[in-house]
Amino acid sequence: MAMSNKHYRFFQGVLPFKWTQFPQDVMAGLTLAALAIPEVMGYTQIAGVPVVTGLYTMLLPMFLFALFGSSRQLVVGADSATAAMLATALAGLAVVGSPEYLALAGVLALMVGVMLLVARVFNLGMLANFLSRTVLIGFLTGVGIQVSLGQIAGMLGVPSGGMGNLFHTLVHWQELEIANIDNMVIAIATLVVIISLRQLSRRIPGALIAVITAILVSWLFNLQQYGIQSLGAVPSGLPRLTWPDVALSWQTFEALIPPAFAMFIVIIAQSAATSRAYAARHGETVNDNGDLIGLGAANIGAALSGSFVVNGSPTKTQMVDSAGGRSQLAHLITAAIVTLVLLLLTAPLTYLPQATLSAVVFLIGVELIDIKGMRSILSERPWEFWVALITTLVVVLWGVEQGILLAIALSLLVHTRHGYQPHNSIIVPSDGGRWRAVTLDKNVQLIPGLLVYRFTHSMYYANASYMRHQIMYLVNHAQPSLQWFCIDAGAVDDIDFTSAKTLSSLYEALQTQTIRLVFAEVADNVRMELDRSGLTQLIGAGAYYETVADVVDAFQKHVK
Repeated sequence: MAMSNKHYRFFQGVLPFKWTQFPQDVMAGLTLAALAIPEVMGYTQIAGVPVVTGLYTMLLPMFLFALFGSSRQLVVGADSATAAMLATALAGLAVVGSPEYLALAGVLALMVGVMLLVARVFNLGMLANFLSRTVLIGFLTGVGIQVSLGQIAGMLGVPSGGMGNLFHTLVHWQELEIANIDNMVIAIATLVVIISLRQLSRRIPGALIAVITAILVSWLFNLQQYGIQSLGAVPSGLPRLTWPDVALSWQTFEALIPPAFAMFIVIIAQSAATSRAYAARHGETVNDNGDLIGLGAANIGAALSGSFVVNGSPTKTQMVDSAGGRSQLAHLITAAIVTLVLLLLTAPLTYLPQATLSAVVFLIGVELIDIKGMRSILSERPWEFWVALITTLVVVLWGVEQGILLAIALSLLVHTRHGYQPHNSIIVPSDGGRWRAVTLDKNVQLIPGLLVYRFTHSMYYANASYMRHQIMYLVNHAQPSLQWFCIDAGAVDDIDFTSAKTLSSLYEALQTQTIRLVFAEVADNVRMELDRSGLTQLIGAGAYYETVADVVDAFQKHVK
């Protein structure tokens, strides 16, 4: 039985509530807590913030998204990509792990949250489409490589600055000499436990089991005496709600704007891609603009509760979905469990070895490396593979923020390339009195004296010159000479200023050769643009025909 009210302002991801689904949502919430608690603790290692702040991301932010968001499946919380971007953004602005560093992390979350709410006001959910899946795969793969490399130091027990980037890892292998063997054993044991349990079932909380085991071993055998570093004291209790406490100069604020915008784009793209995928899987609708409210509120909640930027998480969403969860109720159950952990169970975390946490994060990074996706791009779209690879390399060698900005630029480049040289064609006679489209090199006329040129993209500045070149080539190599040249605009949904002026110059060039320019299947909005540009005044209203068949009839009457 479901609640009957169909109009909800709040808890859209929970309502209508189905009692028959309640047991599955509860179990999914328990599963998410078991799997995600060690994961979010790992993300704090990436972001450079205290471990407890990872647990905070599963409280107020998760509740606020359930309250204001519209997706029933999307899980919002700490995420490896935005955590890595956070670390890059704050490098040099404050000492990692310091109160100022954490306050600046809160400021970034606040800025991102405001950007998301402003985007909702202007219905900018469509910005999710400005990161192609190609560059998103490359971006996340680069983040995965960077994250996993950054954990090698913790797994080996060497100073964190010693092997935290690619160059140092490749050039300074001699630092392995100071590696702590005990740390290595713990890290390897953690990896073996998690991977082995995953082979049995992905539903087994391998990371949680490994963490609990490591805590017990550390407590029983006092591993600190062997030089094995543990987390140390983890504050208990719920977070105190307050604004980020930092004296923010205008110079620092300006430095935070680019990374905040980059995070904003990643959050929109990744959250939308995840919510769309799972909504389609379950036959539900998705509202990108509605989710912007939930994402904005979640990030503001993160800032107020002493945490850091949160994002729509594909991994956590998959955890809930595979466990049978079908609404945000599962996420509310998770938040309740995390509340109990913060109130009652933070003391044992003191004994957790850093090597174990580094191993957990290392696996998170490895899972982000999408070799299968890169191979698919290479086999299906080789040109786009190089775009993805360049994005990956920039993230690894330069930085996450630069990588996402490049990803945006490359996504637009890929889009522009598709429209820069569209696969246009000409219409020629086929068997049985029918027509078909062929490549331009055939240069065959539909009827002697009439050539029909089909343009297969919007006409805009990037392809205007290309269009003119193709048309003049067809005209100059036509046999017999043309009397009419028809542009089939059935696939054209927009004409910008540059292309309209190009069409006007084409009309004049064709006029000098006594060739009439006509159009077929022009959409109403495109016709309005041609009217405003003055082209209709040049060619005459009689040059527009509803179909190519109408053009053929008119031409045949003309030549008789």
